[in-house]
Amino acid sequence: MPDRKRFTCTLVTPQAQVFHGLIEFAALPAHDGEIGVMRDRSPLVCKLGVGILRIRQAGIPLAWFIAGGFAQVVENRLTVLTQEALSPDAIDRTAVEQALRDARAMPMRDEQTADVRADRIARAKAQLRLLRMAGSIGRAG
Repeated sequence: MPDRKRFTCTLVTPQAQVFHGLIEFAALPAHDGEIGVMRDRSPLVCKLGVGILRIRQAGIPLAWFIAGGFAQVVENRLTVLTQEALSPDAIDRTAVEQALRDARAMPMRDEQTADVRADRIARAKAQLRLLRMAGSIGRAG
């Protein structure tokens, strides 16, 4: 009998397949906002931004920091391709807090340095948000 609520999710970086399994729900950090995915969603390809990928597997929430990339949904398969995917256990809070302070202190001399500063701040804030989430729900990712 086919599973009527779950679909396949695969999270891949250039280094490894980080996750593969049946899930009930995913929330993707698209470049222009969050996108929710459930079984039987219409086909989708989207550009991802820096943020948190959240999924629910067998009722258990899991999450990773992801650094952009692309996602595709087709025939009840979600594939997430990203340069970087970090579970909460892989994030050093002290290092991220320092990175945030350093990014905020960066001078904005031109558009390029402003973009680099904004990206570093977004990365640090997303990682800290993931650590807060993981602390409130137990271990994630």
